[in-house]
Amino acid sequence: MADPSSYRPKPGQIPDSPGVYKFRDEHRRVIYVGKAKSLRQRLSSYFQDITNLHQRTATMVTTAASVEWTVVSTEVEALQLEYSWIKEFDPRFNVKYRDDKSYPSLAVTMNEDFPRVQVMRGPKRKGVRYFGPYAHAWAIRETVDLLLRVFPVRTCSPGVFKRSAQIGRPCLLGYIGKCSAPCVGRISPEDHRELAEEFCDFMAGHTGTYLRRLEQRMKDAAGAMEYEQAARLRDDIEALRRAMEKNAVVLADATDADLIAVAEDELEAAVQIFHVRGGRVRGQRGWVTDKVEAVDTAGLVEHALQQLYGDETGDAEQSGGSGGVPKEVLVPALPEPAGPVTEWLCERRGSHVSLRVPQRGDKKDLMATVQRNAQQALALHKTKRASDLTTRSRALEEIAAALDLDDAPLRIECYDISHLQGDDVVASMVVFEDGLSRKSEYRRFQIKSFAGQDDVRSMHEVISRRFRRYLQEKQRTGEWAEDQEDQQVGGEVEAHSGPIDPDTGRPRKFAYPPQLVVVDGGQPQVAAARRALDELGIDDVAVCGLAKRLEEVWLPGENDPVILPRTSEGLYLLQRVRDEAHRFAINYQRSKRSRTMKAGALDTVPGLGETRRQALLKHFGSLKRLRSATVEEICEVPGIGRRTAETVAAALASAAPAAPAVNTATGEIIEEGDATPAPPEPVPSDHRGKSE
Repeated sequence: MADPSSYRPKPGQIPDSPGVYKFRDEHRRVIYVGKAKSLRQRLSSYFQDITNLHQRTATMVTTAASVEWTVVSTEVEALQLEYSWIKEFDPRFNVKYRDDKSYPSLAVTMNEDFPRVQVMRGPKRKGVRYFGPYAHAWAIRETVDLLLRVFPVRTCSPGVFKRSAQIGRPCLLGYIGKCSAPCVGRISPEDHRELAEEFCDFMAGHTGTYLRRLEQRMKDAAGAMEYEQAARLRDDIEALRRAMEKNAVVLADATDADLIAVAEDELEAAVQIFHVRGGRVRGQRGWVTDKVEAVDTAGLVEHALQQLYGDETGDAEQSGGSGGVPKEVLVPALPEPAGPVTEWLCERRGSHVSLRVPQRGDKKDLMATVQRNAQQALALHKTKRASDLTTRSRALEEIAAALDLDDAPLRIECYDISHLQGDDVVASMVVFEDGLSRKSEYRRFQIKSFAGQDDVRSMHEVISRRFRRYLQEKQRTGEWAEDQEDQQVGGEVEAHSGPIDPDTGRPRKFAYPPQLVVVDGGQPQVAAARRALDELGIDDVAVCGLAKRLEEVWLPGENDPVILPRTSEGLYLLQRVRDEAHRFAINYQRSKRSRTMKAGALDTVPGLGETRRQALLKHFGSLKRLRSATVEEICEVPGIGRRTAETVAAALASAAPAAPAVNTATGEIIEEGDATPAPPEPVPSDHRGKSE
């Protein structure tokens, strides 16, 4: 590991101008490429106190052994050179988007004498027009099968084409009318190329003119009493319309645009792109990458733009399909600065490009759809990674080795504290067994021993309560291993012993101890958890904390954290456990806050439960109207008798109107008469945790 000061350039040696720089390791391999508006300012930031750097940046500068740079005249040139060097050197510390699968595209080989329609994967070739990419190859084949009726372009391989030409007999598609059979001279090369051009125009979205032309030909044939020809044209029109229906209109103004969305967490990011041509989604693709450098959403967008358009030239219409650079590129966040990137896109296209964040209307709605696809792609990627048994086993082994445990932690419990400025303080406990979540074992806690914000004290209380219950279960049921012999009566174990309830067949509450307790936080939270276990005399449960800022693992009594490698499956598992505990705690805290905000005068009415409160509010529409109602009107509500109605009316009359409630998330004042108060937001149904 190198000391950055050993290769730091001398003061004044770095020019104050735009440029691109490369960090190399001791073997002269390029490990990072970056660009800067001012090389002096950017490179100086790498050689500050290493403790002030982001963890990934610190790892990069200590891995490097030298730095060099190239001065350019503009930021646009810097952007182009950065892309070229990343592509050439493949640096390990640069974000590189890779397809999570090789997406197929519909390709028309216009560079051949007889253009061929086929499914293609991999890098684009010169002289080939591409449409897509598509999620599935069968979707391309269905579309082509419909269009070949109208555009009978060649689809056969070179071998089949050559063989048919030799024997003077076309293949089956030539006999059934789905190929114009250029192999046997039924159509001239010029006419076949024109047919391929029409096919490309239709796929590029120029459908209206062609359909109108076919409809006119159909009417002319019917007028000339050529009914067979008119019927064939009618069927052709229907086939084209069925092909068009496969790509529904999403933008009404025949827009050509690419929409890019990003979903990310601390270690990985997923990008989804929708290619919209002529107002229709013509293609979709996605990438997943490791976040090997300190980069925000705007930086991820810039890398995605480089990856997407680095090898593209011309506009989308000239390239056909989803190729080229469209008029509009819609992104979730603009790169900083956005000017050079926009100028670079304009140069690639050869005309103006609008790079912006959609703010309203159909484009914003479609961007939300793309964002959901990105989130699902990231979740699917993580699910596939987590569901692999070998990967989970390796993760548990890495955790055991890093924390110096005797055995792999088959049961891990993670705890997180959540509150809103010290109010509604709650905690969550999530359980992972064999690397997979056990949602039936999740638990939720309300902090009871004190009021206010103190995460350390809250963590101590939660750990104490959970393991005090564990000790109570042991005392009540007996230890299922060594204590069973003492409980045997006449050679049989007493029915109440063991962690499984014999009446229900389910695990007893808090009966299973974890091998590892993970807390969300650093040294203070870890120390509080360890102290709680020591006070209860529990010394066979390991404790660690995962601090979110640098993803370092803290152990009790240690001054320095354990740093797991970025590619470690153990770190990935600990992060998933921590994030799940955080999500579960946030949901519980929000539900409590929602109930608190909606509490009112009806909550103090004796004998009035939640069901009848909701019935009253639903009937009158608001508390304001209920307060002005008479006893007789209240009695009209199903389930409300006269005595209850009188109690409600008296309680509302004596209670002063409450101050307007405020939504703490948005600052919006919730007026009492605006709408019917909704029931409290429930915890999602898949969270089967129980309040403790």
